[in-house]
Amino acid sequence: MLRIEVINADQDALGEGPLWDVAEQALYWIDSYGPAVHRLESGGRRTSWPLPEHVGSIALRQAGGAVCSLQSGFHALDFNTGSVTLLAQAPPANPRTRINDGKVDRQGRFVAGAMDYEERDPICALYRLDPDATVTTLDEGIICSNGPCWNVEGTILYFSDTSRRLIYAYDYDPASGSVANRRVFVDFAAMGFAGYPDGATVDADGCLWSCEVYRGRLLRFRPDGMLDRVVGLPVESATSVMFGGPDLDVAYVTSMAREVGGLPPREREAGMLIAIHGLGVRGIAEPRFAG
Repeated sequence: MLRIEVINADQDALGEGPLWDVAEQALYWIDSYGPAVHRLESGGRRTSWPLPEHVGSIALRQAGGAVCSLQSGFHALDFNTGSVTLLAQAPPANPRTRINDGKVDRQGRFVAGAMDYEERDPICALYRLDPDATVTTLDEGIICSNGPCWNVEGTILYFSDTSRRLIYAYDYDPASGSVANRRVFVDFAAMGFAGYPDGATVDADGCLWSCEVYRGRLLRFRPDGMLDRVVGLPVESATSVMFGGPDLDVAYVTSMAREVGGLPPREREAGMLIAIHGLGVRGIAEPRFAG
């Protein structure tokens, strides 16, 4: 039976990037404009780390701590001291852009794209951060990067340009981390959706779950791009989704409480972290960054 609950009532200006860590049995997420990283342990204890710049995403590191995509590049966060250290810059530096959503592939590389703060012009790129801190540009001409994730086999990279209302699919080479053959996987405008594709994840059945931001829905797409399921959410401003919990069968959804277009959010739950039980599907354990 479907059950939705608020598990953290503190309102994030721009909650994003839920990340369940199997080893710790803990949930991480960020407030992009806080800016901060949050952790919620299974016993309910919450810890937060402030950051010096706007943050787009994080991934846990095999060596401990996290790698964060900040406005000026990729940084390492030490959970013990709270210190933030630059790992690599992602050129070119532009005050209108910052690195946004990102995830780790099965080989331990971090893939993240940038976004235009004005969400207007194609001045951004998609990057890959290798364990040796080398940054490679995978694609360009992007407005607002979101939702990178891979199919079960790790051979297809899904990626959204939110402003264009498109989810793309690329052929992904697990050996080299290169991409090819970009094509449209889902066109929100063509399907008549009112919202935009934001954060996403893939379940163990190979289906992609996308947060439809400004519409408040979770959309599940089959590997052929056909819409399979729609789940209504208590917040229109839902931003990202990740499966977690002991059995990886709980969908954790972030949301934002910031004003959009000069208008405040309508729901009291805006900016809160919610959990969805009873969906009947399981997710895939997230890898750690190998650097």
